[in-house]
Amino acid sequence: MSCVVNSKGLRYRYDSGFEALRGVDFRLHRGENVAVLGPNGSGKTTFLLHLNGILRGEGELKVCDLPVDEKHLTTIRRHVGFLFQDPEDQLFLPTILEDVAFGPAQAGLSKAEAEARAAEVLAQVGVVDGWERAPYHLSGGEKQRVALAGILAVRPEVLMLDEPTTHLDPPGRRKLIDLLKTLPQAKLVVTHDTAFARALCERAVFFDAGRIVADAPVTEVVERYGWGL
Repeated sequence: MSCVVNSKGLRYRYDSGFEALRGVDFRLHRGENVAVLGPNGSGKTTFLLHLNGILRGEGELKVCDLPVDEKHLTTIRRHVGFLFQDPEDQLFLPTILEDVAFGPAQAGLSKAEAEARAAEVLAQVGVVDGWERAPYHLSGGEKQRVALAGILAVRPEVLMLDEPTTHLDPPGRRKLIDLLKTLPQAKLVVTHDTAFARALCERAVFFDAGRIVADAPVTEVVERYGWGL
């Protein structure tokens, strides 16, 4: 199975002097779903922000066989989609259709092509009508699906999700699990919701003080650390 994320000895220190990553070794294989667990401040989100070059540390890091450096950042960012904890951070245009078509248009597609791509992924995530609505009128679950559609429209190979269930009620959470299970992309899911992690992921890594201290099946990691129990 080919590897879409490969880090060796990854380190990162913030300007404040805080060492957030202290030698992270990690591999994510194509099509694999991995939960990223650990306490607040343990390095989880800092690690994810390295995968599309928002943060740049020391050590070796490759995404889709490309080193994460200035030369390859534009290509890597097409391969990696990041779903933020709050979907409102990603929805900024007047209508749903415009918002989802934005990424493909930026990648060079014509207006008609970008809107056709947007229509395709909106249907994929279950938003089948009302595309002229403003995103801020949507429910939390709808906003999450539209934000995800905007990511899928650029056809990434890796999806990163940061606490994706935070703003969802139980039905919305169930719909998100069902949707994510249908998507072929490899996924990294930062979450404190271990039931969500168990439902979606086969494997989990546990961060503690900037290091991965466990890498095993989700249930084993949760039981070993009492995480979420």
